[in-house]
Amino acid sequence: MSTYSFDVVSDFDRQELVNTLDQVRRDVGQRYDLKDSGTEIELEETSFTITTASDMSLQAVEDVLRQKATKRDLSLKIFDFQTPEAVGGNRVKQVVKLRKGLTQELAKSLSKTVRDELKKVTVAIQGDSLRVTGKNKDDLQQAIQLLKAQDVDVPLQFENYR
Repeated sequence: MSTYSFDVVSDFDRQELVNTLDQVRRDVGQRYDLKDSGTEIELEETSFTITTASDMSLQAVEDVLRQKATKRDLSLKIFDFQTPEAVGGNRVKQVVKLRKGLTQELAKSLSKTVRDELKKVTVAIQGDSLRVTGKNKDDLQQAIQLLKAQDVDVPLQFENYR
């Protein structure tokens, strides 16, 4: 008898993020209220930093970021906005961490939820992803619906469905 499986991961398209940040930079450079704010956005491996003139312009840049990310099908859950901090010359800097992968606690929590609700599937934690296996595709569909209904801090994707 054959078994079916899928992986639960939390990931995002890095190129879409790069394109989104490019669009935000362009927008900020063209908007009348933000043109003279000297806003800089620097992308690192696991985060990016927004440096701008004031709290008000920082809020406007965040709004533009959310708008552009939504248009490019990036989940807003990947952004972990840290507390803004003042830097020299009345400027404000904010680090935005990027959420990627399932944490060990979240993986355990999701695994427990699926095991408690659905008896016909098995769940295995594999690094920063979950593998859900079952003999029936309908059971896997129920597991996907159950996981989609969970309110978690990271976006969930379902891959390798076979």
